[in-house]
Amino acid sequence: MSETVRYTYRLRPGRRAEAALLSEWGRCRWLWNEAVHQQKTGRKPTMCKLSKLLTEARGRNAWLRLGSQVAEQQTLRTYAAALDASFTVKGRGRPKAKKRKTSLPSLEYTTRGFRIKHGRLCLPGKVMVPVVWSRDLPSEPTSVRVYRDNLGHWYASFVVRRAAVAADEPAGAGIGVDWGVKTTAATTDPVFDLPHLGHRKRCAAERARAQRAMARRRRAKGLAPSKGYLDAKRRAARVEKRAARQNTHDARQWAKRVVDHHNLIAVEDFKPRFLAKTRMARKAADAAIGACKRELIYRGARAGRTVVLVPPAYTTMTCSQCGTRTKERLGLGLRVFECAECGYTADRDLNAARMILATAERGRASADDVRHTIASFRDGGWYAVRAGNPPDSSVGSR
Repeated sequence: MSETVRYTYRLRPGRRAEAALLSEWGRCRWLWNEAVHQQKTGRKPTMCKLSKLLTEARGRNAWLRLGSQVAEQQTLRTYAAALDASFTVKGRGRPKAKKRKTSLPSLEYTTRGFRIKHGRLCLPGKVMVPVVWSRDLPSEPTSVRVYRDNLGHWYASFVVRRAAVAADEPAGAGIGVDWGVKTTAATTDPVFDLPHLGHRKRCAAERARAQRAMARRRRAKGLAPSKGYLDAKRRAARVEKRAARQNTHDARQWAKRVVDHHNLIAVEDFKPRFLAKTRMARKAADAAIGACKRELIYRGARAGRTVVLVPPAYTTMTCSQCGTRTKERLGLGLRVFECAECGYTADRDLNAARMILATAERGRASADDVRHTIASFRDGGWYAVRAGNPPDSSVGSR
């Protein structure tokens, strides 16, 4: 078996190569904004209409003809996919116009738009970009995405196919994961808990110094930013990038440990977006719950584990021993769960993790991929019910 993965490498473009990449991005950004204008005028721009738009625009505009048609087509294809997703995915907004000062360059090329020669990435227009080959490609790439981050560093992300790695059969049975702010991930086994590491909090003072320097050196609106302002802005971005990379590294290491030792992984389907509007926004951003959740689901599905997403409703308020639900909502200051029915006492996050695992264990029949399941407690036992089905149609046994 084989799988499709991305291999990302750092690029070292010279002045001419970087100028050519930015010029290409300017053409692609213009096409994206033109497609946004077409959508705002009431005409839904399908990929067929966008292709005709590109042909007509290149025919009457010599500036567009200087660029790569492959990159321009891929830009419109990406826009069409984003527009379709806005109609099908709940909460996904329409594509917005890309501004020159705030949008980061991103170019996509298929196999007929690039090649690798003598360790360099060859792009249309005789653009040769050296690549820092940190590892070898497992196969010939089918596409590449060239982009620049907020620090000004360029990267190339190749799409390749490689042989799937056969994962060892884990010894552990199952584990439940409950997300939080005090502890990023509380599990049924405290050995696999992910504590709140606080990488952004440790670099808050350094980031604040850079931001104060930006405020002092900010010029009036309409004037070009000074060199000192740009240096301070780069320092602040470098601090944020370092903290984000530390969070990503910790999430990968933790997810690997969990996946290697468990066959069933019950994950709370928690969406931390609403925390950005509360007083816990800074600490929630530092915890990087979304990144940890995505990494755990990706690694679990890739290793062939049973990953079950459990809705978070009432997992903290329900006793994992008898199934009794408290009548009052538990405040965040109350860290110990006490069941008034059976007297069971445990940490609230540990009780929620056990509840999540109990929900997933009763629905293990044909649970071979990421899916949703909810719990139903009746007749003295837990039943797992697929989300959207009535309680009578139970999945699995008691």
